[in-house]
Amino acid sequence: MAKQIEHDFAGRDLVVVSLLNGTVMFLADLIRSLNLPLRLDFMGVSSYGSGTVSRELVYTKELRLDVRDRDVLLVDDILDTGKTLKSVMTKLQQLRPRQIRTCVLLDKAARRVEAVQADYVGFEIPDLFVVGYGLDYAERYRNLPFVGVLKPEMYRN
Repeated sequence: MAKQIEHDFAGRDLVVVSLLNGTVMFLADLIRSLNLPLRLDFMGVSSYGSGTVSRELVYTKELRLDVRDRDVLLVDDILDTGKTLKSVMTKLQQLRPRQIRTCVLLDKAARRVEAVQADYVGFEIPDLFVVGYGLDYAERYRNLPFVGVLKPEMYRN
């Protein structure tokens, strides 16, 4: 994935915009693998709260860097319904970047409700609730060094 991103952004003024908090582990591995100059900023976005069902999107942190006329690589942990990625892309487009490309660790296409596709995808996964490697359930399990399926009995009441 990093080699393709390097190729596509060679000679460009790249700004990596990462969505907090789930991307932290993936982002660290990704940017360490990128051999090109870049700037890094974060947006805080939350849509799950303490459950497993997506709810209203809340922005908890705005960009600090100016992305006008720059190439943006938007990094997220998982592309699920597409609501978050669509909302963030709309918000970023208002800042007038040269282009926006999207990069996700996981793509769960079975739950997609918005017509959104990522430009760079690590892995496609089935419709299961996953945790670890930055992904959480009620802010737990982010520190697992792998991505695993959370058993339904762990989150069903």
